[in-house]
Formats: sequence, C-alpha cells, structure tokens
Amino acid sequence: MTTFDYNGKKAVATGAGGAIGGEIARGLARAGAQVAIWDISPEAARAKAEEINADYPDRALPVECNAIDKASVENALKETLEHFGTIDFLLNGAGGSHPTTTTTTELEFFDIEPEAVQKVMDLNYLSAVIPSQAVGRVYADKGEGAIVNITSIGGGLPLSRALAYSNGKAAADSFTRWLAVHMAQTYAPRIRVNAVAPGFMITEQNRFLLTDRDTGELTERGETVLSQVPMTRFGDPPEVVGCALWLFSEQASFVTGAIVPIDGGFSAFCGV
Repeated sequence: MTTFDYNGKKAVATGAGGAIGGEIARGLARAGAQVAIWDISPEAARAKAEEINADYPDRALPVECNAIDKASVENALKETLEHFGTIDFLLNGAGGSHPTTTTTTELEFFDIEPEAVQKVMDLNYLSAVIPSQAVGRVYADKGEGAIVNITSIGGGLPLSRALAYSNGKAAADSFTRWLAVHMAQTYAPRIRVNAVAPGFMITEQNRFLLTDRDTGELTERGETVLSQVPMTRFGDPPEVVGCALWLFSEQASFVTGAIVPIDGGFSAFCGV
C-alpha cells in the first residue's frame, strides 16, 4: 500500500510504454496522480494507458512523443496541458542501447560508426534535456516542480562493451546535477531535479543478452553480471518505483541533484 498521496497532481512520463518508465507511471497513478504516457510508439502508449486505466480509471493519458525531437515534445506538451492544465512531475524515462554501439567478437570498437554513437547518445541524453526544457518552462512560471531522470549504474561505472549507452547515461547523470543547480538558482528553489540509476534488470531489451532464449539459463554475460551483484540476483522494474515516488514527494523536499543507485549493491562492490 503506497504511503504517497498524489491526488490532484499531474505527471508526464516519457518512454512510459517501456518496463521501468511504465512501472513508475503505474505507481504515480496508484498514488492518485494523473499521468500522461509519452512514448514514441503510439501503440505502446495506448497499451500502457489502457492497462493503468483498467485498475485506476481515468488516470492515464496516452500521448505520442519522440523525446529527442523538439517539435514532437512541444506538441506532446500542448496536448498534455490541454487535458491536465499543468504539470507537477516529469519522469524522463526514454532511453536504451543498440547493437551497433556494443562491442562483440563481430563488432570491434574501431569499427563502430560515429552516426550510431550519436543516435544512442541522443536517446539517453537529449531525451532528458529536451523534455526538461519544455516542462521546465512550466515549472519556472509557477515556481515549483520535480523532475526525475532514469539514468543507469552504467553512467557511473561504464559497462564493458556498452560504449554509447554508458557514455549517454554518464551525460544524463551530469545533466541531472547541472539542471538541479540551474533551476534552483535561476528560477526557484522548489524546482528539484534528481535521478534513479537502476542496475541490471530483466526487460524485453536485454532479456536474451542475460538469459538463453531456448533454455532460460544465464548466458555467459548474465553470469558475469551476477558475480558482481552482492544480492546475487537481477532487479525487477517495480523495485525502482518507491524511490522515484519518494523523489517526487515533499518527503524529499531538500533532495536535489541526487543520483540514487538501485542495483543490489553493484556500485558498492569492487569485485573482491
């Protein structure tokens, strides 16, 4: 049972058609907030909104949005404000990796194309910057608001092989700290910016990198990962929700510029 009461609050969650963003959007709705599900896939946005509304009627609004396209974000903001009137919370959850920027026996670092790196960097960095610019204007006008970015433990400890993903998340971590200071000093101290940094969690994006498609057993990569996680298991997307809800809440009113790892101890372990 949630301890947060967000009745009357209005939220935007980008990339919320996915696993972690979708779980946080559900958590916000469960706590009473109305949530705009911004996703590049209109089908994914509708499916997640329908799923949430089935349990919490009229809490979720599907909105098509490409979080790295300024015009698309502005259109999504306009549609959201027409329905909600204002925005209190922004969850920047869009992001991801791609095989074209992940080193393998078939793809060496020397052969990764700059254009591929740029695309993944944009997906993990600009996807936080552009929505924060748009919603940040709303916050600046009313003098308050909260932003939570979904980054990754890969931003602080670069993951082997995941070149652009780790670099993009490192940029998102830096942006979180920069924006926290900028919004508080330039506009209002009650505008807060924080991040949650999930560790290794099984999602549709990485399921068959960490587990074998046929047997369900751990792959070599999966075994390597778990050997570095003191809790000796993968996380589940719902385990990120409580921290995100807390960061949005008045209980975290003196917390800004924080990046909270949710990783089973991965970032605390030196390997020995």
